[in-house]
Amino acid sequence: MPKYGYHAREIKKGEYGTIDKIREEFEELMDANEQGNPIMELCEMADLCGAIEDYTAQRYGMTLEDVLKMTRATREAFALGRRK
Repeated sequence: MPKYGYHAREIKKGEYGTIDKIREEFEELMDANEQGNPIMELCEMADLCGAIEDYTAQRYGMTLEDVLKMTRATREAFALGRRK
């Protein structure tokens, strides 16, 4: 049974809208994976997306959709075998 709530190890908390919150959620995702808990992994992926969305808004005044545009462009470039 995990010692730290859902998690098997202590994970330093990050502040809303900061890159540290992204780190926190990523570490929680890794912990869920190490525990072999796919439902918790999905929850942590959702939390990670939220942390990225909050950071993007705070830092750049942009949306997650703006970030996803670049994600899709990169995916398409790799599918085509070039990034130019």
